[in-house]
This record gives sequence, C-alpha cells and structure tokens, in this order.
Amino acid sequence: MKAVGFFKNLPISDDQALVDLELPEPEPGPRDLLVDVHAVSVNPVDTKVRRNAAPPAGQARVLGFDAAGVVRAVGSAVSLFKPGDRVWYAGSIARPGSNAERQLVDERIVGRLPQRLDFAQGAALPLTAITAWELLFDRLQVRRDSSDESLLVIGAAGGVGSILVQLARRLTGLRVVGTASRAETRAWVERLGAHDVIDHSKPLDEELRRIGLAQVDYVASLTQSDRHYAAVVEALKPQGRLGLIDDPATPLDVMKLKRKALSLHWEMMFTRPVFETPDMIEQHRLLNALADLVDAGTVVTTVGEHFGRIDAANLRRAHALIESGTARGKIVLEGFGG
Repeated sequence: MKAVGFFKNLPISDDQALVDLELPEPEPGPRDLLVDVHAVSVNPVDTKVRRNAAPPAGQARVLGFDAAGVVRAVGSAVSLFKPGDRVWYAGSIARPGSNAERQLVDERIVGRLPQRLDFAQGAALPLTAITAWELLFDRLQVRRDSSDESLLVIGAAGGVGSILVQLARRLTGLRVVGTASRAETRAWVERLGAHDVIDHSKPLDEELRRIGLAQVDYVASLTQSDRHYAAVVEALKPQGRLGLIDDPATPLDVMKLKRKALSLHWEMMFTRPVFETPDMIEQHRLLNALADLVDAGTVVTTVGEHFGRIDAANLRRAHALIESGTARGKIVLEGFGG
C-alpha cells in the first residue's frame, strides 16, 4: 500500500524529510479496525515527531494522527463498528500513522463520522477536538452550567483553539476570551464565537483591562506558554486553573502558583490510547458526542486550507506551514491518487 514516512530527522526543506513509500498490508488485531483512509489533517505533533523521534536505522516511520475514512475489515473482538462504516479518529502516537492508504486503529478511540461532513472536513477535527474537550472538561473541570466565570484561550486561532473556543462558547456559560495578533486570525476567532479577542503580542494585563476584565478563572495556554507564564499567573484569579498542551522551551516555575493556590493541568490526548487506560473508550464516546454537535450545526469544521492529495510533497508543504507558526485552522489532504 502507498504511504508517506521518514527515515531520519531532517529539516522540512530537505526533500528526504518526508518520502513516498510502499508498505505491506496491515493485519487487524482483535480490537482493531482496518480503515481505508480517505483524508487526513496535519498537526503540530506531526512536525515534532518528524524532527525529534528517529525510527530504528533503515526503517521508516509513518506519521499522521487525524483521519477520516471507511472501515474495510474488523478484528475478532470488535463490537462497535462493521465494514462500510464511515469513521473519524486521532489514532495513537504509539502506532503507525494515518499517512497511509490503510491504517489499523483500536475501535475504542474511533467515532462515527458526522453525516453532514465529507471526509476532508471530518479529518480536520478529531485530534484537536479530543484535546480541547479533555482540556476543558476533564483537566480544567469546567462545569456545563458555569456562569459569571471566564476563560482565556492563548493561541485561539490554531487547531486546538479553533475547536476549544466553539466548545466553551456553545456548551458552557463561560465568557470566552481568545488571543490573536493578526487581522485575519482575529476575524477567525470572532467568527468561531469568542466574546472578546485580545492581542497576545501586547501585555495580557493591559489587553484584559481593555475589555473590562481584571482577572480570569481559567486559562488554556496552547502555545508559547513559557513566554506568557508570568502574565498568566497574574491574570488568573485566586484558586484559578491553568491548562497547557505545548512544550515550553523554558521550565515553568510552579512555585509562582502557590500564593494564589493556582492549579496546573497538562492535557495529552494520546495518554488514554498509549496506556490503554480503563476509560479509554471515553474517546469513542466523545467523538460520537461531537458528531451529534456537528450534525446539529452546533460545532463547525475548522478546515483552514486543503493541500490536495496525500503525498510526500504536499505533506512537506503542510509541515512547513505549521512550523512557520502562521497556520489558521487545520490543513487537510485527501486521497492517494492512482
């Protein structure tokens, strides 16, 4: 089968950073679905793995986590799906990825593809939606009936921010404040439903005062957390909660949280599938709940750009755009061609 992968950690400007491959057909295990991959999207984690996680010498690693496709075959213990079902998922960092014509994925982290989305639109959502949902409800423990509380989303125009703003605005009573520094990303965040948009290139305290907020109850820091950390500590109310998903280049001083009794929460959406936690099936339920929200028109896809067919050249373009830090929404690719 056709696939795209890498043999060495190389800069994305190198033609060998991602290459087209021919690989053996995968065989499903007991709880696996074998999925014909129709579309994928690209996430920052793809670029991080490509740069930092070298496969064994002489072996290729296939990247890709978000996918939408059709179940081709099922393992002996599968009970949630059947061949022909349209599905979407974010996979596991511990298994070969979705940049392949066919992929194996555990049924417990797969959901039904919303009826109103095509494969490319669907592929944009799973990883960021799972991350945003788990961060908001499992880590920060925001209540659905929250009122008179506020959430600051740093990096709201990116993939996770684009879905987090929607979930917080439509499923909770929070006042949602997103950050964006360019006119086009500001408009994007406003369109997704943020009550307010502030500029993260300016001092956060000044920007919050500009919109009449002295402090916030929750902060979801999705990018450059080390740069904003001191300002976030000041911006949070006593007993507030800070959630992170990125990899700060500078260690964060947790002692700064003590005086206000602030709590720090990490979100890693691969934790459940990698460790096969007892509640691993929550990602299946979450994706099905999200599909209902999409079909009801409550949540919209976050496709930013469509880069064409799934091949090494187009994936290198996608990685380069993500590494530039200027991507808006999600980059999707569709089909492997002839």
